[in-house]
Amino acid sequence: MTCTEFLAMLDDMIDDSIVAAETRAEVEQHLRKCGHCEVVLNTTRKTIEIYRSHQIYELPYEVNERLHAAIMTRCKAKRC
Repeated sequence: MTCTEFLAMLDDMIDDSIVAAETRAEVEQHLRKCGHCEVVLNTTRKTIEIYRSHQIYELPYEVNERLHAAIMTRCKAKRC
């Protein structure tokens, strides 16, 4: 399984709707070998969990400032 194939199945992983045992085994094997896809899956699950619980997540001040600066830099470069 490639990362692209995994990403195409991400919704099914999140919904736990992969029925075929062979497919599930392929996905799990890919996740054991690919840290990037494991992070994508875990981050997506956590994002959905936070969204569903309606938790307000405050960014630390330093992170907020860096994010704002990065957005402004990108926006100025594209002349938004």
